Amino acid sequence: GQLMSAYVSYLANRYDDAVLSLDRFIQLHPTNRDVAYAMYLKGLSYYEQISDVTRDQQMTTLALQSLKEVVTRFPDSKFARDAKFKIELTYDHLAGKEMEIGRYYHNQHQYLAAINRFRTVIDTYQTTTHVPEALHRLTEAYLALGLTDEARKMASVRRGTISNTAS
Repeated sequence: GQLMSAYVSYLANRYDDAVLSLDRFIQLHPTNRDVAYAMYLKGLSYYEQISDVTRDQQMTTLALQSLKEVVTRFPDSKFARDAKFKIELTYDHLAGKEMEIGRYYHNQHQYLAAINRFRTVIDTYQTTTHVPEALHRLTEAYLALGLTDEARKMASVRRGTISNTAS
């Protein structure tokens, strides 16, 4: 009953209610065969609330945590495959947020702050679509600071990244 109630809340876009019901179900029935589904539905409830990169990314982070838990605890479940796909999308979204902030700092000529954001994209979100732009922006920021050796390294890595994705 709790699980169906949570599902109905999810379908009605009452995600907070769904999450509360799902947390209660998981806590009360940790060995139930439907726990994988409950955890997956919880991740979807957060995932459906992800807003654009100009907004706070708390829901993206919560979705990522919940979906990772599904994959970790139930790697062979039918929900793990979709969870993995959505995890990649959340990473791309979080990288997009870092790029948004980095571009803001870059436009404000706050190059060190911009560099930190672009490096986060490269170091933390290597599999996302934002890496080539992050490398390009790093090159620009390093050049603006007069760090030509660093700029040259980033440009070289970017050329390698572009030629690898073109293959």
